[in-house]
Amino acid sequence: MELSNPIKISSRSISTKENLCSILRIESALLDEVLGLSEDQRYTKIETVRKAGGESRPIYNPHHLLRRVQKKINDTIFSNYYVIRWPDHLYGSIPNQKDSAGKKLSKDYVSCAARHCGAKSLLKIDVSSFFDNIHQDIVYSIFNDFLKYTDEVSSILAHICCHRSHLVQGALTSSYIASLCLYDVEGAVVERLRRKGLVYTRLVDDITVSSQALATDFSYALKIVGDMLVAKDLPINERKTKVYRTSTEPLTVHGLRVCFSSPRLPADEVGRIRAAVQNVESLAREPNYRTSHLYRHDFNRCMGRVNKLLRVGHGQHKKLLARLNQVKPLPSRRDVNRAKDMVARLERDHDSKNATHWYRGRYYRVLERLIVLGRTYQKTTIVLRAKLKRLRPDESGR
Repeated sequence: MELSNPIKISSRSISTKENLCSILRIESALLDEVLGLSEDQRYTKIETVRKAGGESRPIYNPHHLLRRVQKKINDTIFSNYYVIRWPDHLYGSIPNQKDSAGKKLSKDYVSCAARHCGAKSLLKIDVSSFFDNIHQDIVYSIFNDFLKYTDEVSSILAHICCHRSHLVQGALTSSYIASLCLYDVEGAVVERLRRKGLVYTRLVDDITVSSQALATDFSYALKIVGDMLVAKDLPINERKTKVYRTSTEPLTVHGLRVCFSSPRLPADEVGRIRAAVQNVESLAREPNYRTSHLYRHDFNRCMGRVNKLLRVGHGQHKKLLARLNQVKPLPSRRDVNRAKDMVARLERDHDSKNATHWYRGRYYRVLERLIVLGRTYQKTTIVLRAKLKRLRPDESGR
């Protein structure tokens, strides 16, 4: 049976600031320091991503202490299966679920698209500036009304998860909160649409309603979904909200075709992936290019695209993967020296900084470098891996 709304499973509440520190396993001094950060200190704007249509979206990098506490909130609350169960219509940056038999249910974009397989018409609803329009009041309500935490704790958590009174892209907690922002009203809309033979899904801010009838009138669906969003001060982008029908074009959801029994990549996308593999093979034949960082970047990007074929069960995956494995990036002497320097730096900083986000990042980057290094410099790689075993980061503070 489908869940209508997210459900809080745990009966446990968090009543005080001290309880919050205990449950998150952080020191009160750390929380005080995070709460004492000014708005300008809390986040650094690192880039602006151009979306389709020319719109821009700013990305923010949280202060390292704020990041640490947000990671704890995710681990302890949002991604904890024993605290929250997520309904079947929500997908994206939320944890996989289990059915009654204990089987894993994926919550990624492919599983979301699969819900619409066999559809003959689609309504796609775009929400304008989704994160920016999720106000701190909604975030407070999630902690206070849904999770049943006290006013004090809810205020603290809402402050930690917001920036200038709203969500921002880059905060570790934002995607979870965005998925929860309709926790009290979305289930009723899903059920009303289901009774009309319509399927509703939301992948963070991408809402899709589908029908297996070609001539479905989606005005009713748009009205009740629109009313739900407006009640939460989430405006619809009418320019990007459209109806699609199989009579005019192949139907896609999150870039996957859904006119089959399972989601498939469009044929032209498979062709582009095949061409990308051919391009990498061509680059690999250039003298010394396989040892360059540019080649490594191109290879990794291509590998990610080939792995999309595996996720949708495409028959070309094994063949293209085998071809890529024949032209893996190779290390240069410069990579050897760089890896040695990185390990030496970890040795210097291990005692004083091994619990920091910076240290963990450096540690795992060295491990990634050693994967490439081991393809040519096996003995050096063995020595460096032995050193790294003594330099593991302290994960207790994450």
